[in-house]
Amino acid sequence: MARPKTTEIRVSRSSRLAGYVAGCVMKLWGLTLSYEVNGRLGVTAPDIAPAPVIFALWHNRIFTMPSIWRRTGGKGRRSVVLTSASKDGTILAYTMSMFGLGAIRGSSSRRAVSALIGMKKALSEGLDVCVTPDGPRGPRYEVQPGVIKIAQATDVEIIPIHIRYSSAWRLKTWDRFVIPKPFSRVSVIFDLPHRIPQNLSDEAFEAARISLEKCLIEASDDR
Repeated sequence: MARPKTTEIRVSRSSRLAGYVAGCVMKLWGLTLSYEVNGRLGVTAPDIAPAPVIFALWHNRIFTMPSIWRRTGGKGRRSVVLTSASKDGTILAYTMSMFGLGAIRGSSSRRAVSALIGMKKALSEGLDVCVTPDGPRGPRYEVQPGVIKIAQATDVEIIPIHIRYSSAWRLKTWDRFVIPKPFSRVSVIFDLPHRIPQNLSDEAFEAARISLEKCLIEASDDR
């Protein structure tokens, strides 16, 4: 199966090296963890629907996402991850490529139009898109409207992903980035889908955004 392509942005040798090291660390770290996966409505391999979907999880839970993906619905699927156009986003994009995940570069603050076009193209080609709706700069646990707009424009369902750890460190970053301690348990829930109607008033659009935000927050263990 061909690996999903990464949207082209110039990548330095140091960024590639940093991404490679990060990928190795995440792979080795993931091997120490035990996973419990709950796929509501069968949203795990091999029962996940063949149609593309948008997966949404909080920015501070991305450390274990690639390892989880390889153990669940990611098998046999083509997927891309939305990463920022910054240097950190470049490193993350290369890290994701080590797990067979492509990347779309851009965010609400940089290359937003390019990111939206890239996501629409990926979904039209049958690829899943994974986003962190509060990233890359926050505010933490606040869903930005971009994910709602792309779901609305493409008529694709949003599947919230909840990740909780039995024991973890929380860094002093804007998102309180979470790293599970080795040999801890990881609880993963692929939640019920959110479908966004195409014709919405401003009030209904905001209600849909808040609904997704509330769903993701209520499943967090540090809200």
